[in-house]
Amino acid sequence: MNFRIALLLSMVILSTSVFSAEQIPTLEQIKQTGKIRLGYRKSEPPMSFLDGNGKPIGYSIDLCTRIASGVKSTLKMSEIAVEFVAVDSANRFTALSDNKIDILCGATTKTLSRGALVDFTQLTFVTGASLLSLASKPINGISDLRGKKVAVVKDTTTIVALKNALKDALTEANIVPVSSAAEGVKALQEGNVDAFSSDQVVLIGLIMTSDNPKRFTVANELFSFEPFALAVRRNDADFRLVADRALSHLNRSKQIRPIYGRWFGRFSKEIPAALLVMYAINATPE
Repeated sequence: MNFRIALLLSMVILSTSVFSAEQIPTLEQIKQTGKIRLGYRKSEPPMSFLDGNGKPIGYSIDLCTRIASGVKSTLKMSEIAVEFVAVDSANRFTALSDNKIDILCGATTKTLSRGALVDFTQLTFVTGASLLSLASKPINGISDLRGKKVAVVKDTTTIVALKNALKDALTEANIVPVSSAAEGVKALQEGNVDAFSSDQVVLIGLIMTSDNPKRFTVANELFSFEPFALAVRRNDADFRLVADRALSHLNRSKQIRPIYGRWFGRFSKEIPAALLVMYAINATPE
């Protein structure tokens, strides 16, 4: 065997081994490592945020821990370690494709364009974008933003929806991109912007977890439709099926209701009709 042929074979073997490592199924990887990695957002209450001890909690976190239990049962493992990995709006999808997390547990809107980057579980929540402002200077809707500054987290569907809503309303406003919801609220409190825009459920959660909830108000107006789902790696049907099976079981058994109550009961005793319909639709039978 001459040198060139040997070199070529070595390159083929190396590229094949790299490809195989990149394509290892999530369930097989979890079985080998004994752990599942949950990606979470630090400041998107009540979906995903940190408690006073720095522990990730929230509606989406509860769903993901139930999925982790489903993985454990499927793999017939006695124990599975749950590792929480912080992500942000900029790196949350690459964290999946780069194999740094196994599932994204936050307030992530399912869109067709994002389907080119990741796969999604069945829907977990429905909401819409709205506006947070100071109670002393309320912003009640898009039309109230004329000539004002509004903060919005970059790399989100909200920033696109906001631009479209302003255009449709023939209203000009100064959009201020920020890196996180916490940064947006800080800009609002310091008077650097007049409003902060995000999903209404996140805005309500931010008020609930603030030191002075009465200082803020959330507009009733919704200017987008935001269907939430959990993101997983593309083309990994077996892991996605385990996740969907766990979510379907929560919906069928109505165990999803106390989870809703834990995170939303303080401001919404009744589950919204649209969300009830979503739960019913996603109660997929075995």
